[in-house]
Amino acid sequence: MLFPTFKFFVFFCIVFAVYWALPAMLRRLPWTARWPAHRLRMAWLLIASCYFYMSWNPLLILLILFSASVDYVTAILLQHVTTLWKRRALLVGSIATNLGLLAFFKYTNFLVGSAISSLNLFGFRNDPFILDIILPLGISFYTFETISYIVDVYQGKIKPVRNLLDYALYIMFFPHLVAGPIVRPREFLPQLQQEKRWNWDRLQLGLQYFVIGLFKKAVIADQLATLVDPVFARPASFASSSIWLAVLCYAVQIYCDFSGYSDMAVGLAHTLGFKLPRNFNLPYFADSITDFWRRWHISLSSWLRDYLYIPLGGNRHGELATYRNLLLTMLLGGLWHGASWTFVAWGLYHGLLLSLHRAIPWPRWLGHAAFKPVMVAGTFLAVCVGWVFFRAQTFADASVILQRMAWSTGGKSIDQTAFTFGAAGLLFMFLCYLIASFIDLKRVERWLPAPVLGTSMAIVFLLAQVLMPEDGKAFIYFQF
Repeated sequence: MLFPTFKFFVFFCIVFAVYWALPAMLRRLPWTARWPAHRLRMAWLLIASCYFYMSWNPLLILLILFSASVDYVTAILLQHVTTLWKRRALLVGSIATNLGLLAFFKYTNFLVGSAISSLNLFGFRNDPFILDIILPLGISFYTFETISYIVDVYQGKIKPVRNLLDYALYIMFFPHLVAGPIVRPREFLPQLQQEKRWNWDRLQLGLQYFVIGLFKKAVIADQLATLVDPVFARPASFASSSIWLAVLCYAVQIYCDFSGYSDMAVGLAHTLGFKLPRNFNLPYFADSITDFWRRWHISLSSWLRDYLYIPLGGNRHGELATYRNLLLTMLLGGLWHGASWTFVAWGLYHGLLLSLHRAIPWPRWLGHAAFKPVMVAGTFLAVCVGWVFFRAQTFADASVILQRMAWSTGGKSIDQTAFTFGAAGLLFMFLCYLIASFIDLKRVERWLPAPVLGTSMAIVFLLAQVLMPEDGKAFIYFQF
């Protein structure tokens, strides 16, 4: 059930209406007085979240319930076990269960295929085969959430949740269930104890987030896909100018697709009285690769830092160990994104960039404001090169694209309509970044009269309905 669909619109309207009407409904039923409206609201959200997930594949709800149950029980046991080795055994067992499920469903075919290819190199002739395994939606995201919960309980940062409903809703809350943001237990669990009250300002904020996210996804990202997909499908057929345009457009496409989903998720949560973490902060205006990862997919980059990079040793054991930890963290981050060697290469590439940025003694004058546009442009170019590995289906395709980016080569041109829309999309995104960087949009919003602001949002919503392609695409990160 995709957010920009009529089916989801009907689903959310029902969930929203029942959620906020529950207190009035309960007052008409005296026998329900012993059930607090707030707890019934949480139960309703859990039921709705289960239905949302089961609308794609009903049986896979058992997998997420099993994973959540293991961590729920393990966390309670950790509170009563004091022996160090037993606590570590419980922690390792819980993490191994979650990662084992992720590895089976996401990486089995990848590992089997890689093993067969390796054997073929040594003269063994084995026919490749693919197991019929369905990748559960959101497994990469909710696996990281369950791991963060059990690790935080083990380290004493939070207490285990006693109410199973609360823990299940932390994992299954439908706005962030499928593609994040990755929510920390310390951020979300306390919100489940706070009684929700109707707030017009918060509803307005939520709708603004949703409409902006819808426009990013359904108009910009999906329209740019019509230009990007043919070029990446047959890169050897296209000229260097077309390759460059497709790579730049893909950078905008993946940003608008993923940040659009995150905006919609944050907006939906606000309308229900919840706050989800910010996931993007103008990442293409970063002036270094380190700054880029502070701005891109913030919930993932901070998770990798806190639960992988720092436990590996971080920067506490010398420069060489720091570079090793950066490379391992980004390698595993790349593999998390997808079961393909191209994703591993993308992670390795960013690990090398982060290591080089730390290792090179950059002159101080580069930090002057006058040089910031150059640093931003250089960082964006480096990120775009990485996107080639992320988007290409094979290393051969990535090699062709990079070669044609480096040397002018003839070939097919993108048709005029697609070219115009692609150039307009790049210019529009650049102007939006400039406006967001130099203008206090929250102050402008407070200054605008409510009718003007409401009309603006309605226009953006109508534009999204008119301009979105008929064959809207699933979110890119749904496959992760």
